[in-house]
Amino acid sequence: MTNFYPLPLNETHDPDLKSWVESANGHPDFPIQNLPYGIFSVGREARRVGVAIGDYVLDVSALDGVFAPEVQDAFMQPTLNRFMGLGRACWQDTRLRLSELLRDDFPSPFESSPHLHHQSDVQMHLPFQVGDYTDFYAGIHHATRVGSLFRPDNPLMPNYKHVPIGYHGRSSSIVVSGTPITRPAGQILPDPAQPPIFAPSRRLDYELELGFVVSGGNDLGEPISIEQAREHLFGVVLLNDWSARDIQAWEYQPLGPFLSKNFATSISPWVVTFEALAPFRTAAFVRPPGDPSPLLYLQDERDRMLGGLDIHLTVSLQTQSMTEPQQISQSSATDLYWTPAQLLAHHTCGGCNLRPGDLLGSGTISGAAQQNAGCLLEITMGGKDPLPLASGETRCFLEDGDQVVLQGWCEKEGFARIGFGNCSGQVLPARQIEAAQTVEQ
Repeated sequence: MTNFYPLPLNETHDPDLKSWVESANGHPDFPIQNLPYGIFSVGREARRVGVAIGDYVLDVSALDGVFAPEVQDAFMQPTLNRFMGLGRACWQDTRLRLSELLRDDFPSPFESSPHLHHQSDVQMHLPFQVGDYTDFYAGIHHATRVGSLFRPDNPLMPNYKHVPIGYHGRSSSIVVSGTPITRPAGQILPDPAQPPIFAPSRRLDYELELGFVVSGGNDLGEPISIEQAREHLFGVVLLNDWSARDIQAWEYQPLGPFLSKNFATSISPWVVTFEALAPFRTAAFVRPPGDPSPLLYLQDERDRMLGGLDIHLTVSLQTQSMTEPQQISQSSATDLYWTPAQLLAHHTCGGCNLRPGDLLGSGTISGAAQQNAGCLLEITMGGKDPLPLASGETRCFLEDGDQVVLQGWCEKEGFARIGFGNCSGQVLPARQIEAAQTVEQ
């Protein structure tokens, strides 16, 4: 198969590969061409590394003698951090070995089959320990549409097309898909003519994002060049950066969001590796005429040609009166203004040191049309245009009991479709608090 930057294609990407795990063949998310990593447990057993294959999880920690000792030790850990720190050559060798073990022509599948667990029988956990979390703002259609709500004549700030905008989030409140989300409380300003109040958020929202998982670090003071950035990226997860819009509106000036973001961020349990995504790399966002060229430290011809990701994304919403989720928007990662490599290179250009398990959020991913928006703030234009639902209900923002489901997948002619599974969360009522007290002046 043809090789190309940034990662080579090899026999693990062959669309004709089949697995002795029958549910993997034609699986919309987890065929043998994917092989994403996650952390799982069964009952009260210890957490360990698993690989998704069809409807099952392969307990790779139990495959004695199959992998190199350092890999086997990493697979016994309760997070992926140690494995991610082993480097790309090790990841590629391990992927090839896993592919060989799971192919339908493997001579003794019975040796591995006892270590298969149906996904319905396991509990998934955070796949890696998040040391630091940085949320970027790389979705240009989101930035433009949200900016137009507040600055109709000048929606983008002057720096947006020059520098990847980002801020440091709260890593301790990152949770795995399926974790309930308690409605946050904070200061809000319902009436500009009156003092702020302390109350549960009334404008709770989701944000459709991707999370880029950092694999290896750099010494403090040593930047990572854009040419080297791919060696420091392990994989991708779906990410929902829940947002309390009314709390944010009051608190964000002059330093940006705080309580409006730090209450929860959900990620999907399976990390899809950049090796698996190699067939779905695409050109970076094509800048319109008149847009500035990136500064030199953010330029790389190979990254410009194949630094983007062709990932289809959807958001579905299920209210308490619905029997199943309803898709309310769809978008594509091709609409990110900056590539993952550019985000990582910029993050370290001043000497910031990254470590295995650090997480880079893409920012909300929206399409050019309003119906392709990645959050309710955009879809409803700040609550002015309520979203009609098939149940007869409407939504401006999320209500208690609502469940949000993010999905993502890649498909391309000549290759097997692979996916990310789900990233979901249900909104729970706010804690019982004295929510109506006003702030003393």
